[in-house]
Amino acid sequence: MKTLADLKKGESGTIRSFSEPGLSLKLLEMGFLPNSEVYLCGKAPLGDPLWVRVGGYQLSLRKAEAATVFLEA
Repeated sequence: MKTLADLKKGESGTIRSFSEPGLSLKLLEMGFLPNSEVYLCGKAPLGDPLWVRVGGYQLSLRKAEAATVFLEA
């Protein structure tokens, strides 16, 4: 299964699940809800953090956190 960290700039996917129970609550509060579409807007020059759009707003996310979000591409 693909993770949010695996996306390339301009790609999107649908959130299916999370691998870290403790971090998943934080992500849910930020709007990373199951069945929501997430779009990768860009990455910092060294690949971390990621700039994503989810739920109608944009935010940055560490690559390690993005790797816990499983997607259906």
